[in-house]
Amino acid sequence: MTTVYDVPPTPLVREAAQALGKIKEIQPPAWAPFVKTGIHKEKPPVEEDWWNVRVAAVLRKVYIEGPIGTERLRAHFGGFRDRGSKPNRAVKGSGSIARKALQQLEAAGLVQNVQSQGRVVTAKGRGIMDNAAHAVRAEVQKAIPALKKY
Repeated sequence: MTTVYDVPPTPLVREAAQALGKIKEIQPPAWAPFVKTGIHKEKPPVEEDWWNVRVAAVLRKVYIEGPIGTERLRAHFGGFRDRGSKPNRAVKGSGSIARKALQQLEAAGLVQNVQSQGRVVTAKGRGIMDNAAHAVRAEVQKAIPALKKY
């Protein structure tokens, strides 16, 4: 069985975002078109489906590093803030985005809260991510015929 660990993360997140787009609980909030993803960004995201991509990335991160909470997710999705002539410094990403993404994943039954530790992936969430990983591996095998024997 192909898992999240066996495929590259970028196509996996794209594939999982398509699967999460079909779940009714995963919907962008009303403020999503206007918000920046962190203090280190100058403008909001330009992609139409950026919310589903972020939620899929959060699900992947919970899958790999769970139990995990909002503060560690903020650190993961942060970056370096341009401070003008002063040296850049690392800053955390948006806490509201991380929190809403986890709340929506929990409402959809893909993650569950472990008391005082953070959130972990449920069997349903693991299935979605593993199916996405299997689809990505199939695409990679089509592109690189030498991988078919593995």
